[in-house]
Amino acid sequence: MKSSVIISAVALTLLSASAICTADSPAEKQAKIRKGVSETLQDLYKLQPGARGAIQKAAGYAVFKNFGTNVLVVSTASGSGIATNNQTKQETFMKMVSAGAGLGIGVKDFRVIFVFETDKAFKQFLDSGWSGSGQADAAAKAGASGGAVSGAVEVAPDVYVYQITKNGLALQLTLQGTKYYKDDDLNK
Repeated sequence: MKSSVIISAVALTLLSASAICTADSPAEKQAKIRKGVSETLQDLYKLQPGARGAIQKAAGYAVFKNFGTNVLVVSTASGSGIATNNQTKQETFMKMVSAGAGLGIGVKDFRVIFVFETDKAFKQFLDSGWSGSGQADAAAKAGASGGAVSGAVEVAPDVYVYQITKNGLALQLTLQGTKYYKDDDLNK
């Protein structure tokens, strides 16, 4: 009985999210994502003023707007965003999905900002995506040399992440079981 309730709740959440997203044309989706990226960066700069300089000096960055739910023992999240190459200014539209287990009930509206210090790290993110489950050990590191990415969490060599929740800059970063990848429908 419990498992059917969980499965039903997760299915309803995912169907609702996909129904909302499919109503817009690709151009409308891109415009909404760009607006979300702009708002997220402005929020980050208010909360962490040094982030502006870190992002400007980076090889590239990626900004995601995400929504997650936790129903009993199953948690899911999905989102979208843009990865931007600072040198060429080329945008790559991307998606995010996450799944995990953990006791609780609730929803979470959050933003994730990746900062790539090297072209190699940025290119690897674009070509291979990124999976949080493979980086669980790295998530415990905080800060950066010389304070260049102060307030961010190092999740891989040359990759730092800021996370913003509705209440401000997150003190804890949880990306376990998360996959970031190119959105083939919006990158045509």
